[in-house]
Amino acid sequence: MTAWTWRFEKADGTEVQPAVQPEEFTTQGDAESWIGEQWKELLEGGADQVRLFEDTTEIYGPMSLHAQEA
Repeated sequence: MTAWTWRFEKADGTEVQPAVQPEEFTTQGDAESWIGEQWKELLEGGADQVRLFEDTTEIYGPMSLHAQEA
């Protein structure tokens, strides 16, 4: 079964432990919904950006957790 996971990073790309422990997700949509609900807590906990993986393949990233300036 495919597992979708997030990697949590500082702005320089070094991995950090997330403030909110994620589960392993069975779909990309579930993983993206979770990050959409948890991004503020993750940012406050020290993560600046995330990368999404399908098993060991990077799907996209880095994606900033910082709100974009209008």
